[in-house]
Amino acid sequence: MSSSSAAPGRDDKAGRDDKARRADKPPMRDALIAAAFRLFLERGYEETTVDDIVALAGVGRRSFFRYFPSKEDVVFPDHERCLADMTAFLAASAADDEPVRRVCDAARLVLLMYAENPAFSVQRYRLTKRVPGLRAYELSVVWRYERALAEYLRGRFAGHRDGTLRADVIAAAVVAAHNNALRSWLRSDGKDDAEAAVDHALRHVQAAFGAVPAPPADERPEDVVVVVARRDAPLWRVVQELESALGRA
Repeated sequence: MSSSSAAPGRDDKAGRDDKARRADKPPMRDALIAAAFRLFLERGYEETTVDDIVALAGVGRRSFFRYFPSKEDVVFPDHERCLADMTAFLAASAADDEPVRRVCDAARLVLLMYAENPAFSVQRYRLTKRVPGLRAYELSVVWRYERALAEYLRGRFAGHRDGTLRADVIAAAVVAAHNNALRSWLRSDGKDDAEAAVDHALRHVQAAFGAVPAPPADERPEDVVVVVARRDAPLWRVVQELESALGRA
């Protein structure tokens, strides 16, 4: 989430930044995630404790909480970073950026996060489906993404009639379209083309809410002015009425 606009992260600089982020991830953090998911799959999420995770990873409890505030956060380790990236991306928008396209491109950052490690993303999807508490946690994360998109749009639509309503509706539509395509990709075990699916879904949002460019001048309908006058009205009066109708009086 291919499209008419270049998605963020596709150019060389964004690719280098993405590799740098992954390189910056501490090995201990990755070891904790790997240990947690191994235990979640073997024992079940509810049956696994933080003590079990740190024991398998060979570290202390303090090390776990240095990276993850809770057990739920180890299931969604990169959402905070992704939310920060999205917020920064929107904050860096230019005044002439088309706002609906901009939030669609921002949503593609979430796809890039999932696509970094398809096997892990599929594992998390399966685990989340089985654990109600994780589904609730995931919904809270999705809500934060939606709020980030809506806040940007509210700023862009400030002063417009129903600007806040329009911002909230578009933000919800972007998230719904993105998540529909993302879940379809996850159900394919990460084998389908996630980018194509998300692009296709977001094109529906842009078609429904994006700016409609004005037609070329030679395609615009010509204005027609009709003046009603008495048959016996003097010609100067007819001309005066015509000039008034054309705004030339």
